[in-house]
Amino acid sequence: MNAPAQLPGSRLAGAAPPRPLTVLHLIDGLGVGGAETWLMELVRHWRATGAAVETHFLATGGRPGVFDDEARALGAQIHYLRFGRRDLTAFVAGFRRILREGRFDALHDHQDYASGWHYLIGSGQLPPVRVTHVHNPAYQIRNNYGVTATRRLAARAGKGLVARYATHIAGTSRAALTAYGFDGRAFGTTPSSALYCGFDPSRFLASQEARASLRAEFGWPADAAVVLFAGRFDVSPDLDHPQNHKNSGFAVDVAIECARRDQKARFLFAGAPSPATPILRQRIESAALGDRIAFAGARQDIGRLMAGADALLFPSRGEGLGLVAVEAQAAGLPVLASTEVPRECVVIPELVRFQRLEDGVPAWAEQLLQLVNGPRFDALAANRHIAASPFAIAHSAKALERLYRDGVLA
Repeated sequence: MNAPAQLPGSRLAGAAPPRPLTVLHLIDGLGVGGAETWLMELVRHWRATGAAVETHFLATGGRPGVFDDEARALGAQIHYLRFGRRDLTAFVAGFRRILREGRFDALHDHQDYASGWHYLIGSGQLPPVRVTHVHNPAYQIRNNYGVTATRRLAARAGKGLVARYATHIAGTSRAALTAYGFDGRAFGTTPSSALYCGFDPSRFLASQEARASLRAEFGWPADAAVVLFAGRFDVSPDLDHPQNHKNSGFAVDVAIECARRDQKARFLFAGAPSPATPILRQRIESAALGDRIAFAGARQDIGRLMAGADALLFPSRGEGLGLVAVEAQAAGLPVLASTEVPRECVVIPELVRFQRLEDGVPAWAEQLLQLVNGPRFDALAANRHIAASPFAIAHSAKALERLYRDGVLA
């Protein structure tokens, strides 16, 4: 009798397990940003499932991050090397040593155009798989790099080096790839594709316990309609400021308008403070709404906050994808997002509504209150939708392992 055919990627009973993969991620640091949160989800998932993946992080900011201790406890190794003009000599020597000693299977660089410079510095020591992964909207990069002629030149050169050295270019969305000019038709022969970040949907499952604990924590009544804003505070409260990305000042104005119109409305802002935070607090106090609009600071329990809230306010000026909107859908939350957020974040169309920023605060307040007071989507069904999507961490991790092991970017 003939032996059964073995499908690509499958293992017959008794076959040897796949060899361990060793991967180096280049990031600024393990903070609470979207990419970093995803990377921590990956490390947790691989540890829980016993996957043969050894993870290293190179923090080019040269400083510890909030997730460092947990990452180490899960078996990850963290290297600190500051990447900057003043530290270039030390970075070159340290980076080449790490590559030489690590004998990595893959280098996964999350620093857009700068990844090209990293590849050049590591040439001769680079692993066979080299992934440039863009996470942020391209206009942020223009603002960051476009300050001087020297920086603009460095960005253009870095992009060219990506074309020369990267084996794959991934985007947190297809829209991000196109905005960077990294789509396959416009960027030579280097393959490019969306590679979605993922998370554990079970952490966002709505419950009565989560609703009660959230309201109790902030001293709000049990029937309060809670709207969540999850994202760092911008450095300026002004919409036209070049470093205004999350649009937190606009969000505060929408919160004030909603609270004036609806006595049950409560707003929770979860995100790291900035120099603009005192100005925004003063706006709220001047409106006599300090007891109904709360600033919670940077939080690591966003899943719990979403599981207890009633809607997500997401007025960003731009996003690489907008994973927070996908997380909200996992909690069954309706989302009001700006039209600058890529449509790829929509898994459950009934839960996401888009609004133009130029429509102004009153229009946003009206739409948001309609969502908060409208019919609720079945939270368990919503969570199952997300668990079956590419944004579930199991699917995201599998796609990444395939890329690292087989060099295939779907």
